[in-house]
Amino acid sequence: MSRSGRCTCSRSCWSSGLAPCGRTGRTTGCATRSPRAAPSPRTRSTPRSCKPPDTSLALTAEDYLELLPSRWQAVNSYGIKITHRVYDCDELGEFRRRKSGIAAHKDRWEVKYDPYDVRLVWLRDHHSDPCRWITVPWRLLEHAATPFGELAWDHAARDLRQQGHPAGEDEIAKAVGDLLHRAGTGPDEPAGPRPSRREAKAAARTRATAEPSWPRPAPPADQQPESAEAETEESNEEIAEVIPLKVFDARQEARKWW
Repeated sequence: MSRSGRCTCSRSCWSSGLAPCGRTGRTTGCATRSPRAAPSPRTRSTPRSCKPPDTSLALTAEDYLELLPSRWQAVNSYGIKITHRVYDCDELGEFRRRKSGIAAHKDRWEVKYDPYDVRLVWLRDHHSDPCRWITVPWRLLEHAATPFGELAWDHAARDLRQQGHPAGEDEIAKAVGDLLHRAGTGPDEPAGPRPSRREAKAAARTRATAEPSWPRPAPPADQQPESAEAETEESNEEIAEVIPLKVFDARQEARKWW
């Protein structure tokens, strides 16, 4: 810095990522300014403005699958079994009772699952090039049109065990359906005993996470839930005639004789 106040340190300014300050290094944040002088907002934003913007790309369905939690499961003759639920499809034919070749996980296969929707799982076929995902639906997918997660499943299974009832796959699925039905019934509709506070909390969390927030791969065509067929049948029904109401005209009404 010269006696006249003009900056003579252009080389040091460029090396520090700042543009030459010009006349007064004290006001523009020169690299040789006094350490007591606070940098201005313009000085702070100058290095960032020279950086090119980042390009953000939308994630695909396969990218979202990589973010899901994993389980290492064996593919049995009946399919994949996870917490009393059996997942099976025709594409699992070549993987049944077959070792994955990954000794670190006891020759089991990597399976991705969604803790908020137990109706589908995805098995990774790492032998194919490129690697592919196989969508495996739940065995009772046709009878469970309403999505629910592990929370509702574990809650129903725990209640059945406490009551001394068998806690098999069919019994737990029926108990979950009954829980969601009772929690979604209004006060004027008779639906048996009202759910407890713990049951209502589990049902509320299930409804809040029913719709997936990421573009997941579609299940096989022969494993679509029955709700889609029911909606198609209802859409084919004849719609009642709509009679529009007349527009109220205050001036015309004022002219009438009452």
